[in-house]
Amino acid sequence: MVMDAGERELFEAALRGVVDQHAGDGRGLDAALDDMGWPDALAADPRVAVSVLFERQGEANATSSALDSVVRHALGLGADPSGRVALPPLGTWHPPGVLAEGGLSVQGLVVPAPAPDPGPLLVVADAGAGTSALVVDAADLSARPVQGLDPGLGVALVSGAAAPGAAGPGRPRTLAHDAWAHAVDHARLAVGHELVGAATRMLELARAHAVDRVQFGRPIAGFQAVRHRLAETLVAVEGARALLDAAWEAPSAEAAAMAKATAGRSARTAARHCQQVLAGVGFTTEHPLHRYVRRVLVLDELFGSSRVLTSALGEDLLAGAPLPAPIPL
Repeated sequence: MVMDAGERELFEAALRGVVDQHAGDGRGLDAALDDMGWPDALAADPRVAVSVLFERQGEANATSSALDSVVRHALGLGADPSGRVALPPLGTWHPPGVLAEGGLSVQGLVVPAPAPDPGPLLVVADAGAGTSALVVDAADLSARPVQGLDPGLGVALVSGAAAPGAAGPGRPRTLAHDAWAHAVDHARLAVGHELVGAATRMLELARAHAVDRVQFGRPIAGFQAVRHRLAETLVAVEGARALLDAAWEAPSAEAAAMAKATAGRSARTAARHCQQVLAGVGFTTEHPLHRYVRRVLVLDELFGSSRVLTSALGEDLLAGAPLPAPIPL
């Protein structure tokens, strides 16, 4: 079922209110999203549920475990989370687990970091001939919080090993041959929308400053150099948004990778230009720009950075892969 225009407008308004109310409380936002029925919306209309939530989440610099639900749903395991999901390490998109005769080894991320009592953790593992999904007790793995560039995101590294059949991992469930690739595509679109949301907010902050800041007797928004930076940022953001929309219209692995790469590059462009427009105040901790710059630098690395994805797409073409079908922009 796809939402009509009226339903989407109501959904967007309700979701905006929920995200704004719980922007600084990830667990509170998770609970509020569940109460308002976002998991049901994800099952009914993934495009609207993902694009609206993640763009607003990016604008508000909010955190939630909604990406876990996106991955679970794309894997065919349902949208309602039964615990958290292990994501690939930054810069990669391979399954975070490896399942062999010696047992299960895990090396991945949980975003945001798990609660003190983390409970079950869903791990997708490379099983050699395919991929399997296992539910493990997260308490049996090592979870190390990562402060890093964006402590507000709450990333945790999870790693460890367990033997199949022991108390830790549950019975492996063999996934469809393309299930993990499908989950990666949807995760890239979700993160891409969050990057676009963050870039949109950075542009709003820079524009407001340009209108208010007066130099040489007039607002700096009237200076050509400032206008060019704001215009280039707007073009970058709208181009990324259009490519994300196209990737939903004509889904493919190439389209999702291009959309994620473009969103990451556009968000970095926004960070660079908006910092220039904001000048000295943009470097201060009192101004919110630094929170968005930090966030986009980390989000760009999730499921492959813009630079790595662009390089991988180029290498595939050079290796003889067919050109992807034209995207209906």
